[in-house]
Amino acid sequence: MTAISTIQGSGASSPLAGRTVTTAGVVTGDFQPAELQSGFFLQSEQGDGNPATSEGLFIYVPGANPLSRIEVRPGDRVRVSGTVKEYRTGSGTLTELDTISALTVCSTGPELAPALVSLPVEAITDLEAYEGMLVTFPQVLTVTETYNLGRYGELLLSSGGRLFHPNNGQGGSPEEYPLRSILLDDASSRQNPAPLPFLSSPGVDGTRRVGDTVSGLTGVLSFQFSEYRVYPTAEPAFVNANPRTAAPERIAGEVKAASFNVLNYFTTLNSRGANSATEFARQKAKIVAALKALDADVVGLIEVENNGTVALQDLVDALNAAYGAPVYAAVPDPATGTGSDAIRVALIYKPGSLSLTGESLSFPDPMFDRYPVAQTFRRNTGSNQTSTDFTVVINHFKSKGSCPSSGDVDQGQGCWNQKRVEQARKLLQFVGELQRRSGDQDVLVIGDLNAYGEEDPVQTLVAGGLEHLSLRIPAAQRYSFVFDGQSGELDHALATPSLAARVRGITPWHINADEPAVLDYNTEFKTDDRYAPTPFRSSDHDPLLIGIDLGAVCPR
Repeated sequence: MTAISTIQGSGASSPLAGRTVTTAGVVTGDFQPAELQSGFFLQSEQGDGNPATSEGLFIYVPGANPLSRIEVRPGDRVRVSGTVKEYRTGSGTLTELDTISALTVCSTGPELAPALVSLPVEAITDLEAYEGMLVTFPQVLTVTETYNLGRYGELLLSSGGRLFHPNNGQGGSPEEYPLRSILLDDASSRQNPAPLPFLSSPGVDGTRRVGDTVSGLTGVLSFQFSEYRVYPTAEPAFVNANPRTAAPERIAGEVKAASFNVLNYFTTLNSRGANSATEFARQKAKIVAALKALDADVVGLIEVENNGTVALQDLVDALNAAYGAPVYAAVPDPATGTGSDAIRVALIYKPGSLSLTGESLSFPDPMFDRYPVAQTFRRNTGSNQTSTDFTVVINHFKSKGSCPSSGDVDQGQGCWNQKRVEQARKLLQFVGELQRRSGDQDVLVIGDLNAYGEEDPVQTLVAGGLEHLSLRIPAAQRYSFVFDGQSGELDHALATPSLAARVRGITPWHINADEPAVLDYNTEFKTDDRYAPTPFRSSDHDPLLIGIDLGAVCPR
């Protein structure tokens, strides 16, 4: 009889790989069905006293093996014979017993108590000593990534709260984040699980948001696809610590301005956005619901199809239909165009609240594929008799992706950072031109800058005299996007000093970044489709709302 700890050894791989052994232990996790893991986890009842060796082992018994018909349950005492194997999926391996030749349930008794594991660990390799074992994380863990929930039944959890991008201003480092994180896996071997696991409630209102928490997570620790993961043996006790809100936080200000990346709103189907008329109707319903709840006087839109005014007017028409009245209008396109990219920025506004002063302008510089677009507005009515004009500039800087092989490569701020810095310099030039043309100093700069708050493009704008209004948002709420488990603010608001003094409030509305992607408008990869025509997951970016009093300078 070979002890499980001897099979596991004290390193990343078993010293007995390829050898046939017989071992015994207590079943801690039963995942025998083919739609799960086609096996179970076995653990020594008495350990060897060596903290470097795991006492757990995965026993792989697929349906083709006649012994798979022997059912085991947690607490069963089992003796098993098979071949030691290092099973590889990605980088790293899982030690398991394969080619099972004998399997006997000897008796049934109490289930084993889980080993306690706390995050952060000092090194990722510390978890190897618990591979295959029943474990409990006694602390509060926070959901920090939901992207793969619908595709693979996975949630990324972290200790110490959600993970923020290191360049966003909340602290943290990419070196420490893996030590604070663990993957929660539904143990299903199938893609697109149905029903969706870990949701807050059944039906279309169910979600699981970044920022929600779980305590006392218990399951077996496995290693698959290059990551340690927990297959729960008890239902995780989630707390809806970051609940949805039906509308953005109320902020002061006679005029409300908003920025919203609408994630490829394309009337041309099967291009960047919706692939079918059904998907487009679903996408439109969600975006309209979000815009209607924002109810801003002027909205800067990002990622609208650049097909003249077709897509933009389609969205305005749908929004007005939802109001049942012509509440919004599109700002006419600038004579100098909107750029050569497939997507563009645009402005819509409420003619009942604001009037256009002069024509819209863009900045047709070759540094931009998507030109910044600006319009000067005047408030129609208000309690202040000294109402002033103000100008809004909507932007979409170069993305961090599609990296070049040389030149403007990632040096810690994503690819194309040098180009984004140059775009920031050009934007400052544009702001100066707008002030000279309008004769008014009040300029609001909004949009998706594809840069986090402490990165060079944003700091270039600040050094050029703009106030970063987003810094007025509490640090814990200062994000609009989640990527690779890290929250950060890509969508910003900045203002010239004179307008910054008139800003009464600013708030993000977290309807998208925190939500699982599986709740969006798309129809593919959804065995369990929870779509609802609500604002939630209408895009992948959160909108930003700013409140302004135009008639008076506001004390800070």
